[in-house]
Amino acid sequence: MAIQEAAVQAPAKKDKGFKKVMRGLDMTLFTVCAILVMDTLAPSAAIGPASISWWLITLVLFFIPYGLITAELGTTYPEQGGLYIWVKKAFGEKWAARTTWLYWINVALWMPSVYVLFAGMFAQLFAPEMGLWGQIAIGVVMTWITVGIGIMSLETSKWVPNIGAIFKALIMVVIGVAAFIFAGKNGVANDLSFSSILPTWDAGLFFLPVIVYNFMGFELMSGAGGEMENPGRDIPKAIITAGLLITVFYLLGTVGMLMAVPVEDLGLVEGIIDTLRVLLGESQAANIAVTVLGIGALYSFLANMVTWTMGANRTAAEASSDNELPRIFGKLHAQYKTPVSAFIITGVVSTVVIVLYGFMAGSAEDLFWTLFAFSSMVFLMPYLALFPAFLKLRRTDANAERPYRVPGGKTFASILVVICEIFIIQGIVFFIWVPGEPIDWSFAAPVLIGVVLTLIVGEVLLNVAAKEKIANGQ
Repeated sequence: MAIQEAAVQAPAKKDKGFKKVMRGLDMTLFTVCAILVMDTLAPSAAIGPASISWWLITLVLFFIPYGLITAELGTTYPEQGGLYIWVKKAFGEKWAARTTWLYWINVALWMPSVYVLFAGMFAQLFAPEMGLWGQIAIGVVMTWITVGIGIMSLETSKWVPNIGAIFKALIMVVIGVAAFIFAGKNGVANDLSFSSILPTWDAGLFFLPVIVYNFMGFELMSGAGGEMENPGRDIPKAIITAGLLITVFYLLGTVGMLMAVPVEDLGLVEGIIDTLRVLLGESQAANIAVTVLGIGALYSFLANMVTWTMGANRTAAEASSDNELPRIFGKLHAQYKTPVSAFIITGVVSTVVIVLYGFMAGSAEDLFWTLFAFSSMVFLMPYLALFPAFLKLRRTDANAERPYRVPGGKTFASILVVICEIFIIQGIVFFIWVPGEPIDWSFAAPVLIGVVLTLIVGEVLLNVAAKEKIANGQ
């Protein structure tokens, strides 16, 4: 307890020369771009009409509490590093380092699945005969474009997610509006009656974790807390505004897909383009519109990965600066103050993973889902520490100034944390097991092996960092 209390009361570290370039609008667009993910829209809709009610249930019971909690944490502890700082103040440096490792590595593991989807959509639009390895080559190229953008100054690179948020919103609105026009002329492709949209406990639960996953990312902007102009004022406003926009856009996109394409025909990789083609028709003008919107969707995938790598790599660099991850993660660009080494390592890991999994997958869709399930299980694990950290800091650092505070007392805060933890746990478990069905070990075993190896590598890196700290006399 003494160690944890000392961590709470430790003085802030010296200024590292970060420029205050993140303003309220930047943070709102950054958050929309981070959370509004196009690559998992089709898997969410693949649940079927019941996905609509699952969106609403998850919104009320998880998304809103999660947003409130991260708003309090982000405004109370606005230092560079976000999640790492919060967990360190609550549970100490070692658990913060483990959490940060999982938070960082998931992005490097997730990037291949996003760029497999990117390549599949690119092939669908421009090269229908492209094989799996051609798509993997595109994924590798996009990985290193992401790295290059991330190393640039935040003042410049922030425009990638800003523009990406606008493209994502535009595509969701087009799908939603066009779907209602389409349904008025042709009817809907799936039964969207009240009884059909009620939540079900069938095989659709296989995709339910994707909805939880789609709502994650409120804390990401706090990874650049030291580069925010006014976090106490802007974080709550950004979370509220972004949360409302994200909810509307997700529902528009999901309902639009279900109106246009039968669930059984909704491909995980091809779903967005298939939906646009159904909704907009086969005329020359429609084909041009589909191509333009498809290019916008491709850009949104790039913007999404730029956004997440910007936040996760800054979080890892901060852990490295405390000697809790190896020093190589903490090297900053001399001019831009960006975590250049962490970005390069992200690119290397992503490249290796996408090539290795290319040997294991029979199709782009198989590759996408395996990579996505693996990276998502790793991704959700840090949140097992985030929510208890909020509750712990309410108790151990009760006197800290809280520019924003979650309404309600201790009991209400505890209820929110328990509910959020339940959602995270079910998300992790349901990625590999659907209640009432046997586990498909041909799918689950490689995913679980990957998760275990990820945890082992993390412990090895923590030991390396500890030896570096001793060698430096710290």
